[in-house]
Amino acid sequence: MTGMTDLKQRWSRVPEGSAVLFMVQVFATLGFAVLQSTLVLYCTRRLGFGSDQAALMMGLFGAFNYGLHLFGGYLGGRFLSNRNLFVGGMLLQVLGCGAIAGGTLAGLYWGLALFLTGSGLNVTCLNMMLTQRFAPEDDRREAAFLWNYAGMNVGFFIGFTVAGNYQLEEAYSTIFWFATVGNAMAIVLALVFWRTLADRDTPLSQRRGGAFWTRFAVGVAVLGGLVPVLAALLQHPADTAIGMKALCTAVGIALLVLTLRHPVAAERRRMQAYLVLTLGSLVFWSLYQMAPSGLQLYAVGNVWMNVWGLPVAPQWVQNINTVVIVIGGPWLAAVFARWRARGWPVDIPLQFAASLVLMGLGFLALPAGILLADPATGRADFAWLFLSYVLQSMGELLISPVGYAMIGRLAPRQYQGVMMGSWMLVTGLASLFAGDFSGVVAQPVEGAALATNAAYARLFTQLALGSLATGALMWAVRPWLRQLIDGTPAR
Repeated sequence: MTGMTDLKQRWSRVPEGSAVLFMVQVFATLGFAVLQSTLVLYCTRRLGFGSDQAALMMGLFGAFNYGLHLFGGYLGGRFLSNRNLFVGGMLLQVLGCGAIAGGTLAGLYWGLALFLTGSGLNVTCLNMMLTQRFAPEDDRREAAFLWNYAGMNVGFFIGFTVAGNYQLEEAYSTIFWFATVGNAMAIVLALVFWRTLADRDTPLSQRRGGAFWTRFAVGVAVLGGLVPVLAALLQHPADTAIGMKALCTAVGIALLVLTLRHPVAAERRRMQAYLVLTLGSLVFWSLYQMAPSGLQLYAVGNVWMNVWGLPVAPQWVQNINTVVIVIGGPWLAAVFARWRARGWPVDIPLQFAASLVLMGLGFLALPAGILLADPATGRADFAWLFLSYVLQSMGELLISPVGYAMIGRLAPRQYQGVMMGSWMLVTGLASLFAGDFSGVVAQPVEGAALATNAAYARLFTQLALGSLATGALMWAVRPWLRQLIDGTPAR
């Protein structure tokens, strides 16, 4: 009886809607998991793309997905409620996965355009709906985002597992129809708990009558109008990638100007810390985003994809990441709470520095595996790839959910949506850089490991050293960042 009472008390302390958002996150992630893990393989094995073309397409996939988060952060709560924008975006994802399942090149371009418009605009909505359920000083915010991040990775685990199972048979149509059904379930959940997910204290919630419906019409027009634009851009990937990089540069300059002109000194200092941490995250995500492109091509062509005599599908490799996140997310939230209760200084700058060091060590594991590869075939043992993913995932746990949660702390309320979107835009830019890195090593026709091992070893070593150097720099400026964030003197 006491245990039941404790459970009810704990549940009563969870803000309304947090548990629902956890479940919605699981199903909303399925389509993205399938496309992220299968797109490069589908393009190269079914549509005849070269490895560099497929890597560029994967780079644009990430760039549009994360880049549109900036736009979604502005639309959500201003022109469409976050829950309306989420459901509309999920509907486009459902249509997109269905179009890709048709198996044609035109279906790929239009399907990706539909899917990326939806996923690009609606992901920020989930984070903003969760953010709205906590006061700025609420210590439960970080734990809630860690739990929600774990929910996202449950969706990734299911998506990667099912996609990998059908990948062994190269049943691509079945893979994409599975994604279609999974995303449809997210819409069903959102509709069932519609009132629970209502927006709180947004500019749109203060509008009534004609002003409300005018904004609503603009939001719907944006949802529909972006689709043909993206479809056209995806058919000219090289030029589009250059344009996306220019856009990201412009947004970075705009944020810098906004920060320097902000009138409130304490808020301006925290915005400065945000910009510095953003640069560190760009390095981390540029390497992390190589998992579905360059690292996947490396795994297929240069790694012995077999464990204890059983074949390993390429998508299953990415489940190493999901398992680490699902288990480590809640555990890390509890550990951090215990350490902070003891007075240990576990803060944002420390976590960012540690994440970059772990990413560097993860990439160093790959050339180590190449060095010890089978001399006859050139294929590295799967254990080295496994170790690399574990280290990268540990780094992700330190930087990603904390990065989302810190927006509520570092961003002034009027800029929260835009700064949340900008934070995700960094991941989009990183996806383009990851595509550039992934296209450096051209795969031979048969994927002969001996022909590409030297180039891969050189690339992975250079990327690892860059991440380690950035982590060391972030460690060195920790006192200054703490001063910006907390207003305490540097020590």
